[in-house]
Amino acid sequence: MRVRGSVRKTGSMPVFDHLGISVENLDRSIAQFGPIMAGLGFERTDGDGSVSWYREGEVEFIIFQARETGSGPHVHGRVGWQHLAFSVDSRDDVDGLHAAAVDAGWTVVRDPKLYPRFNDRYYASFLEDENGIRIEFVFNPPKDAAPAG
Repeated sequence: MRVRGSVRKTGSMPVFDHLGISVENLDRSIAQFGPIMAGLGFERTDGDGSVSWYREGEVEFIIFQARETGSGPHVHGRVGWQHLAFSVDSRDDVDGLHAAAVDAGWTVVRDPKLYPRFNDRYYASFLEDENGIRIEFVFNPPKDAAPAG
């Protein structure tokens, strides 16, 4: 339903349907993203020039072979991609996914640690792939929740 130039959302459908990114080498990116997405409980589907991962109730994540090779890598801080944060259930999950990403060839930007500048519960790590794609694993429980892992 339109309301003064905007869409009023009703129901329980997520606002974001999917997130797609282009990569320099699809096979290498599958090898890097595959263990992370599997660790998060997503199932893989191969397409024509793309691969996607989906988990019920979540936003589909798709990587595409870049149409214009040699145009990367993306440089963090420039116009465009900033980072994608994966919310997880515990500090142990942050640590485990961080280790899986390192094993899959991701470069560590920041090791897992607390980030009190965000809040006293914010525990996260940051990594980048060869395309300059930056990801974060974050455990950020509500203020009144007991710490996990």
